[in-house]
Amino acid sequence: MATGTDILDTIRTRLFTAVLGDVMDTRGLTRQFLPPAIRPIDPDTAPARVMAGRAMPVLEADCCGDVEWRGAGQGGGNPFPFGLMLRALDELQRDEVYVCTGGSPRYALWGELMSTRARTLGAAGAVVDGFHRDTLGIRKLGFPVYSHGSYAQDQRMRGRVIDFRCPIEFGNGVRIDPGDVIVADIDGVVVVPADHAADIVALALEKVEGEESVRQMIERGERTEDIFGRTGIM
Repeated sequence: MATGTDILDTIRTRLFTAVLGDVMDTRGLTRQFLPPAIRPIDPDTAPARVMAGRAMPVLEADCCGDVEWRGAGQGGGNPFPFGLMLRALDELQRDEVYVCTGGSPRYALWGELMSTRARTLGAAGAVVDGFHRDTLGIRKLGFPVYSHGSYAQDQRMRGRVIDFRCPIEFGNGVRIDPGDVIVADIDGVVVVPADHAADIVALALEKVEGEESVRQMIERGERTEDIFGRTGIM
C-alpha cells in the first residue's frame, strides 16, 4: 500500500468512515470515532464526499477575559488574546486537519477568517470539539468544517490555545497524535492512527469489494443469514 498523499487520495475517492471503523474494530482499535455530536457544517454542499487529512492537534483552554484582555494594544496586557491560536493556524500545512479540543462550550472555536487562512495554506479541513461561527461565510468558501454546531460567541476573551502539535484526547477517550489520519463524512469523524494507516486502508479496500459482492447477492434475493454465514459481511 502506498503512503503519504496516496493514502489520503485513496480514502477520499474509495472509502468512508463506517468501513474504516469496522476494520479497526477487527484489529482491536475500538475507540476511534469522535463524539457523534461533531457533524459537518453543511453536508449538502460539502466540496467532497469524504474529508481526509493528517492531524494537527490543537489544545484549547478556558480563560478569564478580564485577565487576558485588559490593556491589550495599549502598552500592556496580552497582545495575543487567543494564545497560540494564530501561530497554530499559520503553521498548518497542506493536507493537514486542524483538530481542537479542551475548552468549554461557551464560545466558538472556528470561524470564517480561520477557514480562509486554512484554505489558502492547503489544509484539508477543521474538526473542533465545540462550536463554529460565521456559518454563511464558511459555506461560501466551501471549506470542510466539523463541529457541534453554530454559536456566534467569540473565544477572544474566553478561551485560548495553549499548545499544538501535541497529543490530545477527546471527552469520549479518543486520543489523537500529530500525523494521525482524520477521516470525516456525513456519518461522523474517525481517527486512523498513523502507524496503522497503510494496513487499515488496505483492509478497508478489501472490505468495500466484499460489500459490493454481498450487495449483489442481496439483489439476487439470497437470504442475509446465509450470506453472512459465507462472507462474514453485513
